[in-house]
Amino acid sequence: MSLSALFVDDDRAFSSIAAAGLQREGFTVTLARSLHEARGALAKGTPELVVLDRRLPDGDGLSFLQEVKAQAPGAAVVMVTAHGDIASAVDAVRAGAADYIAKPVELADLVLRARRAVDAGRLKDRLDTAEAELSGRRRLVPPVSESMKRVLAMLERIAGSPRSPVLLLGETGVGKEQLARHLHSLSSKGEGAPFVHINCAALPEQTVESELFGHERGAFTDARATRRGLVEVAQGGTLFLDEVGELPLGLQAKLLTFLDSGRFRRLGGTSEQTSQARIVAATNRDLEAQMREGTFREDLWFRLSVFRIDVPPLRNRREDILPLADGLLAELSRELGRKEVQLGAKARTRLSHYRFPGNVRELRNILERALVLEPGPELELEVLGGRTESSAPPAAPGSGAFVMDGEPLPMEELERAYARWVLERMGGRRMDAAKALGLSYPTFLKRIGTSEEE
Repeated sequence: MSLSALFVDDDRAFSSIAAAGLQREGFTVTLARSLHEARGALAKGTPELVVLDRRLPDGDGLSFLQEVKAQAPGAAVVMVTAHGDIASAVDAVRAGAADYIAKPVELADLVLRARRAVDAGRLKDRLDTAEAELSGRRRLVPPVSESMKRVLAMLERIAGSPRSPVLLLGETGVGKEQLARHLHSLSSKGEGAPFVHINCAALPEQTVESELFGHERGAFTDARATRRGLVEVAQGGTLFLDEVGELPLGLQAKLLTFLDSGRFRRLGGTSEQTSQARIVAATNRDLEAQMREGTFREDLWFRLSVFRIDVPPLRNRREDILPLADGLLAELSRELGRKEVQLGAKARTRLSHYRFPGNVRELRNILERALVLEPGPELELEVLGGRTESSAPPAAPGSGAFVMDGEPLPMEELERAYARWVLERMGGRRMDAAKALGLSYPTFLKRIGTSEEE
């Protein structure tokens, strides 16, 4: 199987010979004679190996090493340093290089170190993937954007306080669950700590208390045995409350009591139970607006938002799009049994110019669809077609705004048109569109004039 390599060195004779040697070992080599050429090559694709000279005509290779680790975190980097320059070698390893080699370079030694660095990186990827699969989570792709780096830095600090609640706010599809899982993995002291996910919007109001806090035998008609709630199941781990704004007011009070004391009562019970589960809540709703409307408790808001994290939408951190796409593509390729699949130049351009109203979830769906529909080794993402930011027609205030031309419509038709526009913005996901509009699912289906069976 061919491996992609970027060879950055201004010594034409050495780099040509070394590239030929790497090609014989199965590498597809791109040569760059300067940092400018190297940056251009890196923008076109993500290499699995980078051989990088320290001293280049237009700058220090060590600075480019940091760019490589930011844009292609999975790439193995072998640094080429001057003979006897131990300080440079140490700096390179500290900055993320897998290995270093001193000039003059022996070709056999270079090929051996390059192959070893790539194999070590792949082994780490497999171990990380296996760990992620066993723990039921996806790998977190290291971000490039400063906004997401700040989010992860905050999670790392919060991890040291395992009982403190956390509130994740952000649009649908930005990756709030994955961030909650990442915090859980940082916080877990030992193996086997549970991560329990509950979607508050998907639970019938009459059963949500039993789901969260459990019930005693005979607490209601069908309660034939005592049952532990998810708060108990998550003991020592994390309870992730997705769409926390959907909790009924009465249950919000009980959740507040648990957050304050770690104590609760099962439905129909008289004795207090305890749990050391951390509560991580998330929503794409405006909780402050819900407080003003009286549908969300102010005291619960203050308790949850001790550690409030606003997750930026993907369109506001565009530098993360391509690294995310590469990471998701590798993951989906394994799931679907596809091998040697990469994003072509046209696909990368399309991704870079698309607004992603559905955020990371939409990106994943686009890649999955392309893997099924495009059989070649390079995906062009024809599914996006002309749906890019630059080709979109101009709109009224705010890109992507809802605009109606022509004669005024009756309110019912206007509401239907707007609901269908929201559905399109959500990539056809009707549950997400209903939540964005603040409607129940059956009401949303009526509004767009369809049925659940369609």
